[in-house]
Amino acid sequence: MTDETDEANRRLVALEIRLSHHEIMAEELSEVVAQQARSIDVLVAEVRRLKERLGEAEAGLPGSPQDDRPPPHY
Repeated sequence: MTDETDEANRRLVALEIRLSHHEIMAEELSEVVAQQARSIDVLVAEVRRLKERLGEAEAGLPGSPQDDRPPPHY
């Protein structure tokens, strides 16, 4: 019975160690995901600003006569 108890205790300790490693890994992954989300938010805001600036720049340019002609396949 002692051998079975010792084996059960060893297995339990091994499982607790594995669980501990998984918890640490989950916390690290969570932080990575949070950092990526913040980076994505910054990039999305930058793309919006660039689109607005491009739209403003295009609005200030005079239209080309070629822009008014229909494409050649018409």
